[in-house]
Amino acid sequence: MRQTLNARAVATALLACAALIWTGASEAAPLRVERVVVVMRHGVRAPIVGEAPEDTLTGAPWPTWPVPPEHLTPHGEKALEILGDVDRRWLARSGVLPARGCPAPGQLRVWTNTAERTIASGKAFAEGLAPGCDTPIGHLGPNQTDPLFEPLGAGVAPFDPAAAIASIQAYTGGVDQLAARLKPQLDELDRVLDCRAPKGCSPVRPSKLQPSTDGRGIDLTGPVRDASGTAQVLLLQYVEGLSPDRSNWRAVEPAALKRVGALHAALFDVFTRPPYMNARQAGPLGRRVLAALDAPEAGGVDVFMGHDTNVTALAAALGVPLDAPDYARGDVPPGGALVFVALVDKSGKRSVRVYYQTQPLETIRRLDRRVTRSLVAVWLDAFRRRVAEVRE
Repeated sequence: MRQTLNARAVATALLACAALIWTGASEAAPLRVERVVVVMRHGVRAPIVGEAPEDTLTGAPWPTWPVPPEHLTPHGEKALEILGDVDRRWLARSGVLPARGCPAPGQLRVWTNTAERTIASGKAFAEGLAPGCDTPIGHLGPNQTDPLFEPLGAGVAPFDPAAAIASIQAYTGGVDQLAARLKPQLDELDRVLDCRAPKGCSPVRPSKLQPSTDGRGIDLTGPVRDASGTAQVLLLQYVEGLSPDRSNWRAVEPAALKRVGALHAALFDVFTRPPYMNARQAGPLGRRVLAALDAPEAGGVDVFMGHDTNVTALAAALGVPLDAPDYARGDVPPGGALVFVALVDKSGKRSVRVYYQTQPLETIRRLDRRVTRSLVAVWLDAFRRRVAEVRE
């Protein structure tokens, strides 16, 4: 249900003074930043094979990408370096990174998932945060599944597919109904694809939820699954600068991308936001974030470079919307992040602020320095309960 104008005004007022209180820290007292934790989606990558289904029809050929499927592009690398430099200046003013020179050993800690795009993104962002400092980038080996970023694939918690499907159906009202609610966006996607086929440009398959073959997750088929990937590919090719050009993909423009982005955002209404899924998807990484916030004396900055599923899962566990200019509500653009800032006042009382950080659409495309960083109101106690709900 959409908020009313009055509700939005109340929410805005709350955000203006929002702080996540551990022990009742007073905003009247001067606050010092002790530690910062960043959970980020990787940067601009080439599409995953099959992300836009092979039987999707288009009025123009798909653009050619400069790197193999799934890899971070040089453009995406540069966008993350710029973002890192902007954040370095912000964090240096907070005292958790030096304004000049390299951080002390262990002051900047970067851990990524094992995919090329996450490792390369971690390196690029670290280069912006600490230029020329050759910051170590930690990750597991290429044949390992990291439970921080892929808890279902790692099988680190009990998983009951029937309970997962029931939770998804209850949360969405049923995946058929989810697809029905998105019909305006599906129609918009047809307009952008411009295939002019009488039955539409995207494949037509019935909505279906079923256990994955390994029993560790859920497979979704149907309009939401198919269209979500296509919408994401359209966004990626725009921020990469591959569309539109003089003759092709002229319907790909920011307002349309925001509208069809709701199709990609809907994917997380299946995989990360329903309570049963959320407890499992947010658990390992959420506990690691809390461990860092509970040990502020370590100081410095922790960066966890993962995927949109990680950001959306933690946001759902925190109970906050992901809402940024240029993007569909609930979607996470390349480089989008939750930034946790641990604070202490002169009396020793501690609090945490959480920001949702994104680069605007044109910032990524044009490689400028604009960053949107909005304070979000959350409740750590509920977050603690959610991420502690399921243990290995």
